[in-house]
Amino acid sequence: MSSSFLQVADFMKDQGWDPEEISRFKELYQGFLKGRKKKLNWNKISSPSPDQIIQYDDLAAPTAPQATKLLDKLVVCKLNGGLGSSMGCTGPKSAIEVRDGLTFLDLIVEQTCSFNQKYGSHIPLVLMNSFNTDDDTQKIIKKYTGDLNILTFLQNQMPRIRKASLLPLSKRKHPESAYYPPGHGDFYNSFMQSGLLEQLIEEGKEWAFIGNADNLGSSIDLKILNYMASNKVPFIMEVTPKTRADIKGGTLVKTPEGPLNLLEIAQVPANHKEDFKSVKKFQIFNTNNCWINLKVLKEKIDQGEIGLDVVINPKTVEGIPVLQLETALGGAINCFEGSKAISVPRRRFLPVKKTDDLLLVQSNLFDIENGILVRNKDRGFNSLPLIRLGEKFAKYDDYLERFESIPDILDLDLLTVVGDVNFGKKITLKGNVILVSQQGSLHIPQGSIIENKVLTGSIEIGEL
Repeated sequence: MSSSFLQVADFMKDQGWDPEEISRFKELYQGFLKGRKKKLNWNKISSPSPDQIIQYDDLAAPTAPQATKLLDKLVVCKLNGGLGSSMGCTGPKSAIEVRDGLTFLDLIVEQTCSFNQKYGSHIPLVLMNSFNTDDDTQKIIKKYTGDLNILTFLQNQMPRIRKASLLPLSKRKHPESAYYPPGHGDFYNSFMQSGLLEQLIEEGKEWAFIGNADNLGSSIDLKILNYMASNKVPFIMEVTPKTRADIKGGTLVKTPEGPLNLLEIAQVPANHKEDFKSVKKFQIFNTNNCWINLKVLKEKIDQGEIGLDVVINPKTVEGIPVLQLETALGGAINCFEGSKAISVPRRRFLPVKKTDDLLLVQSNLFDIENGILVRNKDRGFNSLPLIRLGEKFAKYDDYLERFESIPDILDLDLLTVVGDVNFGKKITLKGNVILVSQQGSLHIPQGSIIENKVLTGSIEIGEL
């Protein structure tokens, strides 16, 4: 054990961490120390050239018999470790109702079942839970018994470290906040440790499709699966054209001397963060939809060849500045020889992180077909509206109270809401709409049609 980790290991042992947990954290911690010595040369990284990205429209779909054979060797994995705290909810985020009385998990199950029913396949659903979500998820999935084979495994937990000393928080003094789930890159190790990776390979499964549970565009795609199988590709990352809404998250970058790499905003120097957010230097965005050959994955893990960059996530816990050391799922793209990136349509990236996103997916911009959100063909252009609802709408319950029904936003480009605003039933919003109520409240009456307007103050629309 290296001297740089000895003090941390002794502290963890004294705090009751078991030897396996200490060993797992050693790899993460040493990756963190190594990363601190690295200097990102901003001038030497750039967006991949067009010939390095495969276009989705160039892919071929399999025949129905071929599809059945492919799907029988597929596993769908969902990253289910997140809570709904960003929207003021408790429990697994996947249990939040998002559309037509259905939760994220309901839609995921419906998607998978629809493929099994249509093609006569036997695709299992695998959920990676965290210690935050596991108990509730185990209760919820009982209602799907008989519909789908659902398997679960538990993500690792790691100690938060103090920013000042780089030593872990004390479990004794901070029993509820001393540890955290270390990012979705932990999928690889925890999947292997659970025994499910080996079990699924023995059952004849060859590929895994992995996505976030809160991405309503993350569903099985036969064209991508067919490309992966036909070309024996070990790892595929789905990327999509970057928009002004994609200010966080990761992008693929190339350097003169190496393969494609994932770059997360947390890895970007402070003086270049605005450059990272723009679409001038980087034109693509990581959807966190990844496809992996299971046998190759097992070989890589057995040989210790899944080396992921450590991303530092600063937090304040109980008034103490701490660091969470995390890794990203897509960071493994440079660990697999022959990895590919596919530029997919935006419909495959519909994450719901905030109530702004919830309004989009609940609106008439989308219909549901077999658990998959499908874009309404009546919208005249491909891009989605930019929604900014403001802090009064940030909590899920407040959001529900402020909309008597979801407005018609089929022809909306931009909606900005500031302050105390409430919406009546059957409202239509078109073009650019800005609603501001800095004093008092603004009520949008039932049946209103607002197009390219700015409304301010405590007024009625009829006064304009």
